[in-house]
Amino acid sequence: MKSLRVTRLAHVTAMGAALLGIAACAPEDGAEMEMMDPAEVVDPAAAGLPNPNPVVTKDWAQLPDDREWGSTAGIDIDPIDGHVWAYDRCGGVALAGGCAENIVDPVFKFHRETGEILASFGAGLFVLPHGIHVDADGNVWITDSQGTEDKGHTVVKFSPEGEVLMTLGQTGVRSSEPGTFFNEPCDVIIAPDGSIFVSDGHSGQNANPPEGSTGRIIKFSPEGEYIMEWGQIGDGPGEFRTPHALEFDSQGRLFVADRGNHRVQIFDQEGNLLDTHYQYGRVSGLFIDDEDNVYAIDSESNPNQHADWLTGVRIGHASEDLVTAFIPPHESEDPQGEAGEGVAVDADGNVFAAEGPNSRSAAEGGLTKYARN
Repeated sequence: MKSLRVTRLAHVTAMGAALLGIAACAPEDGAEMEMMDPAEVVDPAAAGLPNPNPVVTKDWAQLPDDREWGSTAGIDIDPIDGHVWAYDRCGGVALAGGCAENIVDPVFKFHRETGEILASFGAGLFVLPHGIHVDADGNVWITDSQGTEDKGHTVVKFSPEGEVLMTLGQTGVRSSEPGTFFNEPCDVIIAPDGSIFVSDGHSGQNANPPEGSTGRIIKFSPEGEYIMEWGQIGDGPGEFRTPHALEFDSQGRLFVADRGNHRVQIFDQEGNLLDTHYQYGRVSGLFIDDEDNVYAIDSESNPNQHADWLTGVRIGHASEDLVTAFIPPHESEDPQGEAGEGVAVDADGNVFAAEGPNSRSAAEGGLTKYARN
């Protein structure tokens, strides 16, 4: 079955954009952006793609004091020593906000070969950790996508030892106003020049988002000063239904997992839409390695939202919308399987998945390791 392509001019509402510092997401040089109807895209995994990482280790890393893993969505590789950073929602599942009630360390560094805990921190600082990014200096950035009166809706930068170096957002304040406010921030990533990008708006993927919900990307200076933002809830070019994860390729292009729209949108660092990829499914997590291989993990495809697609990790290259390999999901009663929400890949090609609420039971733990033969 050939995918149906619909060509239309990318657009965003320009009224007030200059005043608010919001970028217009039209294609560069006035070119037309070729769009595709995601409903007409066939799952490339159905073709029987090769699995490069067939050796599966469930419950790969253990928490201290016999703690049981809750759910997670965040995992990354330390660019300095290659070890694995991840978080646990303090035993909480889904959006339960376990870290507001269970005051234990949610952020961990694990030895990439043994799973030994090398560092931990963050107790009492979060409600619901959601995104994680380790920058070039080894600093660990965490988004907190829920809030209480005195916590949450923030992005926190830690030193590798756990010292708080910066906090973005107004603690406990949820707002979609342009500036230094967040409304359910999903992920954070740091550009090579130190600029900070935050994807904001977790509830927008639902059919009837709560009043005040948003879907946007916000850019800050390395010092945390607000620069600009773009996006809103919708399915048009440059719009989002939950921008769940962020990654940069070697060209400095920003890849956004537009989960509710079943696509990955690609932007320059000024918010201009460059391309859209549809072959990766209902993407929850992204990782791009040093050779620009894209790893996209689909945790949510099911009969009610994205039927006929398997969950799992689809692998391609950043240069084109083509999936060439597939790591299948955990087997379960769901015919589409169960896969995690976060994904990261070490220098040896080992793939690590952070297990979310859908996959936590089938995975038998918080992290899964997929090794090569």
